[in-house]
Amino acid sequence: MTYDTVEVPDEGERIRVIDEEADELDVPETPIIPILYGDGIGQDVSPAAQDVLTAAARATGRDVAWMRIYAGSSARELYDENLPDETVEAIREHRVAIKGPLTTPVGSGYRSLNVALRQTLDTYANVRPTYHLEGVPSPVSHPEQMDMVSFRENTEDVYAGIEWEAGTDEVERVRSFLEDEMGVEETIHDGPVGIGVKPISEHGTKRLVRQAIDYALEHGRDSVTLVHKGNIMKFTEGAFRDWGYEVAEEEYGDEVITENTLWEERDGEQPEDAVVVNDRIADNMLQQVLTRTEQYDVMALPNLNGDYLSDACGAQIGGLGIAPGANFGDALCLAEPVHGSAPKYAGEDKVNPTAMILSGAIMFEYMDWSDAAQLIKDACEATISSKRVTYDLHRQIEGGEKLATSEYAAAVIENIEELA
Repeated sequence: MTYDTVEVPDEGERIRVIDEEADELDVPETPIIPILYGDGIGQDVSPAAQDVLTAAARATGRDVAWMRIYAGSSARELYDENLPDETVEAIREHRVAIKGPLTTPVGSGYRSLNVALRQTLDTYANVRPTYHLEGVPSPVSHPEQMDMVSFRENTEDVYAGIEWEAGTDEVERVRSFLEDEMGVEETIHDGPVGIGVKPISEHGTKRLVRQAIDYALEHGRDSVTLVHKGNIMKFTEGAFRDWGYEVAEEEYGDEVITENTLWEERDGEQPEDAVVVNDRIADNMLQQVLTRTEQYDVMALPNLNGDYLSDACGAQIGGLGIAPGANFGDALCLAEPVHGSAPKYAGEDKVNPTAMILSGAIMFEYMDWSDAAQLIKDACEATISSKRVTYDLHRQIEGGEKLATSEYAAAVIENIEELA
């Protein structure tokens, strides 16, 4: 494919799909990987991560041909639009990409570009591994107990963007329909009101839960927990729980067992190598991840619960500055850090790029470059353990050396070269 504005590297080859249903890719030694720097601090953390990822690839006998793509403020300058078709098509064609944070205004303006990308590409699983790096200050006594992976549904729930603004003709039509046609009485208060719709489908739920269970089986995890508020939202989040159990019970045979069966038929004894699927109410789970951290492995969650809980887990390992993530579809990966764009720090070369770097490690794992991914993790941990850190961690570490974003990336690269 040719692009009007995006420049395709002369070197490198495109990643190709072997089997989309099986999520199998053919990754060349020097793949072309699109990179979207993003808004705000994306201009700082993305180049830093790009340098680290390149170093890790080369240290393991490979390379990366980077391809700049654009969305948000950079796209408005080039295309006069927030999310150009070329950006979407470049990610779709090359199958693996990484992006920095994009800014979304609160209360007005365009809808979230992050959500728009996920929905357009149908990257339906937002995956966030949460683990502690030695040396990172944490607000909890034993951050090393946190080792969870959240699978957050990425396309539905309140993030579907189906809502109507207070005071508009549209919201009054919806209100009239609810009250006059659907019998919703004495529920909506008088006066201006905004109304939204929360879709949760069987299709969206089951494909997410499959990804979570498959991950648990492939990585030797003990359990998958369905996190929902089905005691209140019985036909949306309650359905998420029920459909999740259907996947476990109907599609995996003896590889997976549900919590009820475990206690009723097996006296609480888990079969060897079997994954236990259980469920927890979302508000209780916010306590459980803090008070019973070691009991949980993998979580599967509707969109909003996944946003809340993955951030809460991130706080226990030291904050979102080191919390990585990636969005997965069928034979498609778009890696991105959990944190936002923090525009007030943009261009200051001071923020922590670890989350962006580790998001790249997730991308490398997806490409079956596990050796390069592990090298990145080890090098980040070695750098932080030596107290060479950016300002956010430096202010919490006695006797540390404060580094700029670019200096921290250079220190990580030094450790990559030493560890390789």
